[in-house]
Amino acid sequence: MLRIYIKCVILKPDGCLPNHMNKILVTGATGLLGSSLVPYLKKIGYMVVTHAHKTQADVMFDITNRVKTHEILEQIQPDVIVNLVGLTNVELCEDQVNLAYLANSSTVENLAHWIQSAKKDCHLVQISTDHVYDGMWLHTEDNVNITNNYAFSKYAGEMAALRVNSSILRTNFVGLSQVSYRESLTDWLYKSMIASKQVQVLNDVYFSPLSISALVQMIELVVQKKPIGTYNLGSHIGMSKADFAFAFAECLKLPTNTMTRVQSSEAKFFRAYRPKDMRMDSSKFENVLGIKLPNLTDLIQPLAKEYNEIS
Repeated sequence: MLRIYIKCVILKPDGCLPNHMNKILVTGATGLLGSSLVPYLKKIGYMVVTHAHKTQADVMFDITNRVKTHEILEQIQPDVIVNLVGLTNVELCEDQVNLAYLANSSTVENLAHWIQSAKKDCHLVQISTDHVYDGMWLHTEDNVNITNNYAFSKYAGEMAALRVNSSILRTNFVGLSQVSYRESLTDWLYKSMIASKQVQVLNDVYFSPLSISALVQMIELVVQKKPIGTYNLGSHIGMSKADFAFAFAECLKLPTNTMTRVQSSEAKFFRAYRPKDMRMDSSKFENVLGIKLPNLTDLIQPLAKEYNEIS
């Protein structure tokens, strides 16, 4: 059932709602990123309506159903939609192409179709992935190189988002999960080290993620500024996933004898191909939004602190 909350607000002199009173619909709000983004947005004063398909949220429906999507969006009348819906399991996307299309492409098509057909001044923030890149060193937004079906389905979602006023954010993130049923890379590393579990870490796969806490702040800035276009959103420099894992362990003061550096071709924990180098040049985002993103090395200590606080 859709729950509608009404509250009195003070209008600005021009009669417009204050920026924080923009109504934001967060789709996929109960997932790994949404579980941190939603409370952050609410804390600083935004009106947030949460969506999920099967878990508890303000509205619960399947966004692959266009009729239902239009019906619910007409009721909500959001000013901004932050779309976090997606299938991120690379193996599952490879094995079930249609499922990947429905989750990563069709959902965006339906959101964009409502914005177009309703002729609403609604801004779409589409969360995409750094998996659309492969090849050595820093990638700018036009260096797309699709190497698996996960990346293809997310890129198709980007194309749908471009039909309307949208900010497409290609990103990757690490950090402490707020939900028991979703695990980040750092969650996996931390739990493995605590349990003295033997793990393989990739020596030839490079990335430039943000922490979840940094990413939610950047998404809020995008909600404010509403920049149009496609943007890389990651940390500076980047490093291999193996180097990141060992640096993370060092900050946590945990033993690393259970971690083994391997090449991706030797990894036993996945079957589908993954890009070798997803490091991004995020200077376009910095220039347009007027901010400075952190180096990846500067994020590791604060990340470790999050985990030390729960131990």
